[in-house]
Amino acid sequence: MTSFPNLTIRQLQTFREVMRTGSISEAGRTLGRTQPAISSMIAAIETQLGFPLFVRDRSRLVPRPEAQYFLEEAEEVLIRLERAQRAMMELSSHRRGNLRIACYPAASGVFLPRLLVEFLRDRPKVKADLMMRSSQVVEDLVASQEYDIGLAETPQPRPSIQIESFAMGSVVALAPDDPLAALPVVTPRDLSGKPLAMLFDEHVNTIALREVFRQSGAAVNQRFSLRTYLPTLELVAGGLCASVIDRITVASYSGSGVVFRDFAPALPTGISILLPAHRPPSQITLAFHERLSQEMQRLEDLSYKAERTA
Repeated sequence: MTSFPNLTIRQLQTFREVMRTGSISEAGRTLGRTQPAISSMIAAIETQLGFPLFVRDRSRLVPRPEAQYFLEEAEEVLIRLERAQRAMMELSSHRRGNLRIACYPAASGVFLPRLLVEFLRDRPKVKADLMMRSSQVVEDLVASQEYDIGLAETPQPRPSIQIESFAMGSVVALAPDDPLAALPVVTPRDLSGKPLAMLFDEHVNTIALREVFRQSGAAVNQRFSLRTYLPTLELVAGGLCASVIDRITVASYSGSGVVFRDFAPALPTGISILLPAHRPPSQITLAFHERLSQEMQRLEDLSYKAERTA
């Protein structure tokens, strides 16, 4: 049975340096090793290969033709190793990798892309796949491990996903000249009878909002029914209505035609970061998860009282 040489990376590096410098002593100085250690390393390589690589001519080593061929092979191995080491260093420093994100509609248009711009600006070798789907589909994509991380309305607990939940208090969107904009906090009684833009009747937020109005003895005047919150801001800016919306939508707005106020009583919207439970996250996923969690916490703690918004 043929026995293959069991050469080490250090042996290949030593051989390459001897070939580059043409001298045992010079290779030793470059590598920070003694001359006897270099000589012993070269002798061990020749023993494992079964033939000499050099002709010893006094203090000089003259490479045989086999040494030139072996150098090509050693260089190829070392270059691939160095390339792999660079890639692994980039992975460990979050500079390389693939990031697959599933996101529910409210955050997919502006909020998450804006966060990705910040996160990826100095990471040109990171590739991202951003998928917009309903919260239920986002949950399934993460549970099946098709996507690395998800952002969705808080689901019911299930064994296949890890859930980090945030209770995002609702915010009232008003036209700047609306008299209610002078209030530090807006209540259902303040909005009683006022034209509102709301999500469709079956949405959990609409059901909860109607219940809060009922308990407060306030009248709901739903002028507009929509599938997502973001279009309501154009209607509000046009002076057609007010709207009780989520904080992700507020964070996505960059215009000046709407002001925002805290809504009381608390009407939290549950938004969660989702991770697969049965697969460890990659380094780049961990880094993005940390940044997303920080931003979600900031939004959760943010106040929209009158004195904070011009």
